[in-house]
Amino acid sequence: MLSDKIQAAFNTQVGQEFSNSIQYIAVANYFAGENLKGLAKMFYQQAAEEHEHAMKFTKFLLDTGSAVKIPAIAAPQNEFASAEAAAQSVLDAEIRTTNQINDLLTLALAEKNYAAQNFLQWFVNEQVEEIATATANLDIIKKAGPNVLMVEAYLAHLSK
Repeated sequence: MLSDKIQAAFNTQVGQEFSNSIQYIAVANYFAGENLKGLAKMFYQQAAEEHEHAMKFTKFLLDTGSAVKIPAIAAPQNEFASAEAAAQSVLDAEIRTTNQINDLLTLALAEKNYAAQNFLQWFVNEQVEEIATATANLDIIKKAGPNVLMVEAYLAHLSK
């Protein structure tokens, strides 16, 4: 069902999604190390969601009779100058992922692979949400300035 080119591109995306998951864990660890438990929890949850995205690609590859070949994953960025820098790294990762998903859809369109197009539409919609969330998180952290405890209070208020 999938051409060799689409299979290779989807396998690359599996690695990208796992890489995003690990990067979110690194960001969560940064916040946990700063005793910012609300922010840490939020990014640990996001890490789990990114892992789920990788598994969606894995399942689709297997369902289409394709081999899953998870590529090597680079080490995440583990140190950040500030909460803002950590949140910016997340937004940057989501922008990269959006571009990758768009490239995959372009490939599926070019090959007239309707199953791949249909599968990728979920990710197109998901990336709109991911960019909006990452942008909002960065905006809130910027507004708090050096007093990131205000973000913790804001998150605590939201969860009530």
